[in-house]
Amino acid sequence: MFSILLLLLVTTTTSPLVPVGGDVNLKKCLDKERDALLLFKAPLQDPDGRLSSWTADEHDCCKWSGITCNNQTGHVTELDIFLYGLGGEISHCHSLLNLTYLNHLRLSINSFHGTIPTFIGSLTRLRYLNLGSNHFNGTIPRSIGSLTELSYLSLSYNSLSGTIPPEFGNLTNLQELYLSNVGRCRVEKVEWLSHLTHLEELDMDGISLAKAEKWVDVILSLPKLSWLSLRGCELSQVMYPYSSSFLNSSSSSSIESLYLSDNILTSSMYRWLFPLTSNTLQFLDLSGNMLDGIPKYLGSLCSLETLYFYNNSIAVKFPDFLNNLSGCTSDTLQKLFLSDNHLNGSISEKLWELPRLEYIDLSFNNLTVPSTYHLSNISYVKYLYLSSCKVGPRFPKWIQTHKNLTDLDLSNTGISDTTPLEFWDMWPSQLKYLNLSSNNISGKVPDLLSNFAKYSAIDLSSNNFYGPIPNVPSTLFSLNLYRNKFTGGISFICQIVDELLYFLDLSHNSFIGQLPDCLWHFKQLKVLNLGNNNLFGRLPPSIGSLIQLQVLSLYDNNFSGELPLSLKNCTSLISLNLGANKFSGNVPVWIGENLTGLYVLILRSNKIFGTIPLQLCQLARLQTLDLSMNNLHGSIPSCLSNLTSMVQQGGFSQDVQYYRNVTDNSFAFETYVDHAMIEWQGDEHEFFNNLKLLKIINLSSNNLTGQIPYQITNLSDLVALNLSRNNLSGEIPRKIGEMKKLLTLDLSRNNFSGWIPSSMSQMSLLNDLDLSFNKLSGRIPTSTQLQSFPPSRYNGNARLCGPPLTKKCPGDEESESPPIIGNGKSEGDGEDTDDEVELWGWFVIGGGMGFGTGFWIACGALLLNRRGRHAFFQFYESFKDLFYVRVVVFIVNLQKARQM
Repeated sequence: MFSILLLLLVTTTTSPLVPVGGDVNLKKCLDKERDALLLFKAPLQDPDGRLSSWTADEHDCCKWSGITCNNQTGHVTELDIFLYGLGGEISHCHSLLNLTYLNHLRLSINSFHGTIPTFIGSLTRLRYLNLGSNHFNGTIPRSIGSLTELSYLSLSYNSLSGTIPPEFGNLTNLQELYLSNVGRCRVEKVEWLSHLTHLEELDMDGISLAKAEKWVDVILSLPKLSWLSLRGCELSQVMYPYSSSFLNSSSSSSIESLYLSDNILTSSMYRWLFPLTSNTLQFLDLSGNMLDGIPKYLGSLCSLETLYFYNNSIAVKFPDFLNNLSGCTSDTLQKLFLSDNHLNGSISEKLWELPRLEYIDLSFNNLTVPSTYHLSNISYVKYLYLSSCKVGPRFPKWIQTHKNLTDLDLSNTGISDTTPLEFWDMWPSQLKYLNLSSNNISGKVPDLLSNFAKYSAIDLSSNNFYGPIPNVPSTLFSLNLYRNKFTGGISFICQIVDELLYFLDLSHNSFIGQLPDCLWHFKQLKVLNLGNNNLFGRLPPSIGSLIQLQVLSLYDNNFSGELPLSLKNCTSLISLNLGANKFSGNVPVWIGENLTGLYVLILRSNKIFGTIPLQLCQLARLQTLDLSMNNLHGSIPSCLSNLTSMVQQGGFSQDVQYYRNVTDNSFAFETYVDHAMIEWQGDEHEFFNNLKLLKIINLSSNNLTGQIPYQITNLSDLVALNLSRNNLSGEIPRKIGEMKKLLTLDLSRNNFSGWIPSSMSQMSLLNDLDLSFNKLSGRIPTSTQLQSFPPSRYNGNARLCGPPLTKKCPGDEESESPPIIGNGKSEGDGEDTDDEVELWGWFVIGGGMGFGTGFWIACGALLLNRRGRHAFFQFYESFKDLFYVRVVVFIVNLQKARQM
C-alpha cells in the first residue's frame, strides 16, 4: 500500500488535470479528436460524474476535465484521468488511435477491467503511460515494446499474468518502469533489461524471478539505476542469481534504494546481496523475511539512512543487534524499523546515542524499559513506537528527555498509573500522533489545545480516563476515546474546524446530550462511532452531508424519531448500527436501494414497525442483518436468498483504511476494525476482527407471521439464524439440514408444527439449538448434535418424544429384541424402528462426546500459545471451507471463558 501512495505522489505532478483556459487566442481542439474522446467515454462507467464536462455541447474539448492540448495546433496531447473512479473495459476503444499527437496517457487508480488494449502500441508518440492500480487481467501486450519514446511506464497493481515480453528491451529511453503486480507474472529471461540503459527506477514487486538466471549481473549493468524494488519476487528460489565470474567482478552498484521484503530470504542469501549494497545505498528494506540477524558489513554502509527489518525471525538480544550496526552506519542512520521480531532484553541506552537517529519502531517485540532508565543528554528522536513492549507499570519519567517527539506510541505497554501533568505540556504545538491506548491509565485529561500540530491523531482508548473533555485541537485528523469513563456533552468536537477529520470514536463512555450541529461539516469523516453513551434526540437531516462515511454506529443510546431521509445520501456506508435506541417508523426502503455496500445492518431493539421491505434483498454484500426486538409484522421475504454474501464462501473486504502523514515523504496506513455488539446464543458479545466471519440473520421478538420461506435454506454460508418469539407457523423447511454451517438455530416460541426434519441430523456443526414452545410432534431425529442439547431446548412441544426428552415414543416400551444400528432417519421417514434409531442415536452421541473432548483439548493448547493461535488462523485462511465456522465457535467460547 505504501508503494501505491508513493507512486501516486510521484505521478501527481506529471501534468495538470485541467488545462489553463481563458486565452481567446488558444487553438480549439479538432472535431475528429473531440469525437474520438466522446466515443471513448461512451461505454465507461462514471458513477461520480467526473467526466460531466465531456459533452457534445462543449465543442472545445481542450476545456474538458483531464484534457490538455497544444496551444498552437489544438491537438490533444495529454489524457489524464487518474483517480476518477471510472470503470468499464477499454480494450475496444480504438477511437483513441485518432489522438495521433497524444504523448501522455494516465488512467491509473480507477476500476478499468478486461485486458490491456494492444492498440496502445500504435500510439507511438507516448512518452508517459500509466495504467497502474486498475483491474486489468490477461497478459502484457507485446505491442508496448513499440513505444520507443517512453520515459515512464507503469502497469503496476493489476492482475496480469504470463511473462514479461522481451520486446520491453526496445524501450531504451525508459527512465522509470513499474511492473509490480498482484497477478502471476514472471520473468524467465532478464537480458532485455540490460538494454534499458537510461533506467533510473525499476519496480517489479510481485513478479516471480524464480526462473530468472543471472539477474544480479543484469541489474549491475544498468549504470543509472538508483531505485530497485523486488518485493515478493520469490528470490529465495533463485538458483543462479549471478554468473560464475560474479564474485571477482569489479561491477559497482549505483542503487540508492533497495526493497527486498517478503522473499522468504534467509541469512545465507547475504552473499549475493552484498554487491547490490554499495556505499551509495541510503534505503534498505529486508522486512518480511526469515533472517536471523544482520551481517556486520551493513555497519560499513556509510550512506545508509533507513533500515526496514520488521517481521523477521530474528531472536537476539537488542544490544547484540545494535553492535552489528556499529561503524560509519551508526553516524548516518536516521530511521530504524524493527517491529514484529523476537528482539529481547532491555532497550539499550546506546540507541539514543546514534547522533542522527530520528525514527524508531520497536513495537511488538519482547523488549523492556528498565524503571531506572534515564538519559543524560536530550534525545533527538522524533518518532518513537514502543507498542506492546514492557514499559509499565509506572508512567515512564524518561520520556521527558525526548523533547523533540512528534509521534509517540506507548499502547499496550502495561502502564497502570496516572499521567503526570508535565507530560501534557512537554510538546507545545508539536505532537502529530499520540497513542496511549490499551493500558490502565487513569486521571483527567487536561486542555489539549496547545499540544498538537496540524492534522494530528489522538488515541486514548481502552483506559480509565474520566471527566469532561475541555479542549481539543482545531485541526484533528483522528480522535479515539473508546472505552473510558468520560462524561459531559460532546460539543467539544465543534472546536474542530477543519474538514479533514477522518475518524471519531467516542463509544463506551458516559457522554450525554444531543448531537451538535457542527458534526455534519466533517465532509471527509469515514468513521463515526458514538455507541454506548447517553445521547438522545432526533438525528438531524444534515447527517446526510457525511457522504464519505463508511461506519456509523449509534448503538445503545436514546435516539428517537424516524431515520432522516437524507441518510440515503451516505452511499459509502458499509456498516450501519442503530440498535438499542428508540427509533420509530418503518424500515426505510432506501436502505436497500441506496446503501448497497452495507455488510452490517443492525436496527435491533427499537420501536420500528411495518413489514420487512423487499428492497433489503438488494444488499448483496450483507453479512449481518439484525431487525430483532421491534414491532415488525407480515411475512419473511423469500428474496432473502438473494443476499449473495450469505450464500458464497468468503466475503467482501470490510476494513476502513485511511492514511496519515508521518514524515514529509512517508505515510502510515491506519485500519479501523469494525466492531459491534451481537446477540449470540442468548448473550451479547462484542465482535471485532471476527465480525467479518459472522453471517447472521436475527428477526426474533417481532410479530412476523406465515411460514419460513423454503428459499432461506439456500443461504448455505449462514452461521446463525434466529426467528424466535414471533407468530410463525407451518412446518420447518425439510431442507434446513443443508445449511450445514449453522452454529446456532433458534426457532423457539412460535407456532411451528409437524415433524422435526430428518435433514437436521446432518447439521454436525450446530452448537446451539432451541425449538421449544412450538407445536412440533414425533421423534427427535437421532444425531450427534440433536441429542447433545438439554431437554429444555425441546420443551413446550407436547407431542415430541425420544432422547434427550424422557418421554418415550409409542412402541418404545414393547420393543424387546436386540436393536440393530439403523441409518439415523426419523420416524417420520418410516424406515427405521424406534429402538434402532434410539440405539444409533446414543452410539453417535458417545462418539460425538469423544470428538468434542479431543477438539477442546487441542483448542486449550491454542489458548495458552499466542504463536499457535496465529498459526491456527493462518491455517484457517487456507482451508476456510472446512474450518470457517469452527473459528467462530472457538472465539465465542474463549470470550465466555474470559468472562467467567
